[in-house]
Amino acid sequence: MTEATPQERSDRLRHWAAANHGLPEDSLDLQLAAGDASFRRYFRLRLPDGTTRIVMDAPPPQEDSRPFVSIARAWRAAGLPVPGLHAEELAAGFLELDDLGNRPLQACFHGDDHPETLAWQDRAIDLLHELQTRASPAALPAYDATLLGRELDLFPDWCLGEWLGIAAPEGWMALREALVASALDQPVVTVHRDFDAMNLMVQDDRLYLIDFQDAVAGPISYDLISLLRGRYCRFTPARFAAWVEDFRRRATADGRLPRTLDEASFLRQANAMAAQRALKVLGIFCRLTLRDARQGYLERLPHFLDHLEDSLKALPAHGDITAWLAAEFRPALLRRLDALSRGRET
Repeated sequence: MTEATPQERSDRLRHWAAANHGLPEDSLDLQLAAGDASFRRYFRLRLPDGTTRIVMDAPPPQEDSRPFVSIARAWRAAGLPVPGLHAEELAAGFLELDDLGNRPLQACFHGDDHPETLAWQDRAIDLLHELQTRASPAALPAYDATLLGRELDLFPDWCLGEWLGIAAPEGWMALREALVASALDQPVVTVHRDFDAMNLMVQDDRLYLIDFQDAVAGPISYDLISLLRGRYCRFTPARFAAWVEDFRRRATADGRLPRTLDEASFLRQANAMAAQRALKVLGIFCRLTLRDARQGYLERLPHFLDHLEDSLKALPAHGDITAWLAAEFRPALLRRLDALSRGRET
């Protein structure tokens, strides 16, 4: 069967949304609202009474909406702030959801050290505690060694091999094994898997979770470092450590972490988890650019390289990788980005 063109999908989506509300298609107010790193697109539907909804188009050949629907219902039943689901057509990949507006959390940031930025980070961490204590991980896929390793392999495969054309350093496999082992040594909780500011919407001064279809049962520190070492801020090691320690104390008090896990050990686990995620992101952003022809991702690579170096500085056993990043990887990356900015490459 021939895959539908974007216009054909838009026409089908328009017909579906109109039928849901008993409205003529030619009068339907449906406008593109956003896209994301996947094949999903989001449209804003304005109803005759002024109510707005978000209509999601997730093409079934590339996107499976069933996890999103299942998780949305389970998390909402658990009292978590997620968009309400008003209509679904899973065979077509169409969903109608609450409209949470146009204000993602990063719109509230005003610099890494600004009091408002720090206050919103605290509120996001509070929401993370709610997620981990209210949402059961039992029905979620396991964030196991296979998945962790596959994510790490994106770095040598796509960033080093496909984009830069250089080999992985000699200590790569030792680092890979250590990061996987550290992740698996942590207690298992519900993991959003992209708990970054872009996936936390602010509405009526309250945070809402979105884009959670890839949630897994995995390491307790993963979502914390997704937030603290995400796309929009680079916090000092001291501030990062203070947030990690506050998280450890709260998670210890309610039983998510064992009382035998001390401050230094959990900080080391958090930095190892942060290194894993930074390496994954460096690989994914190159894959999005090279394989999927997405724009705007290569410019973010230096930011995540900074995150990676911050993380590895706390893991002295892998000083060889830290040295390689400074001597070989960073110069190669910056040369390639400079060439692109000067128009020497397409």
